Amino acid sequence: MGAAPVEVEQPATGQKAALDAPWVTVVWNDPVNLMNYVTYVFQKVFGYPKPKAEKLMLDVHHKGKAIVSSGTREAMERDAETLHGYGLWATVSHDS
Repeated sequence: MGAAPVEVEQPATGQKAALDAPWVTVVWNDPVNLMNYVTYVFQKVFGYPKPKAEKLMLDVHHKGKAIVSSGTREAMERDAETLHGYGLWATVSHDS
């Protein structure tokens, strides 16, 4: 006679997502990059339409920062590293 199967409780998909998120990538204002360049980078990196990219750029310019993406920590670290490659000042934060 074999042993009865053991049930292992798996976290629901939503619970796993809650543990992984919300991490965010924040872009900070800097005195170097021109506004049209920052808009271009947001379009190129994230595929944002020009109006959304411009709004985020204006948030960076006027408010000093903008959250440009959210997701898992690993994904946000990749986004920040990509933005660093374009010369933008970006950090990763846990949005709790």
